[in-house]
Amino acid sequence: MSKPLMILIAGPFRSGTGDDPELLARNLARLEEVAWPIFRSGHVPMIGEWVALPVLRGAGGKTVADPIAKEIMYPTADRLLHHCDAVLRLPGDSAGADQDVAIALSRGLAVYHRVEDIPGYQAA
Repeated sequence: MSKPLMILIAGPFRSGTGDDPELLARNLARLEEVAWPIFRSGHVPMIGEWVALPVLRGAGGKTVADPIAKEIMYPTADRLLHHCDAVLRLPGDSAGADQDVAIALSRGLAVYHRVEDIPGYQAA
């Protein structure tokens, strides 16, 4: 492998949380669990919320339920996918993650469903 891939980690964030901050944090932690294996395997992990949440706060949003969030959350993932090489789709219902996969496929990007399937995967 000559170049590290930037891999967008896509999975449930808001789904099933009722926007409860504790449940949102738990879902973000689930997304982050695969960041280390991706990095250890020579790639750059990316999670849309790592970018979108600070932008949301900068725009005056307090929570993901704020009206301004619609202008930030999904568009951030779309913009990131112009820079990513692949998507890792984690299990679970998520309209946003499904949208990320659809965008990735329309742009010819690889979509993985298991971290073990990414090129150069290094087991712990």
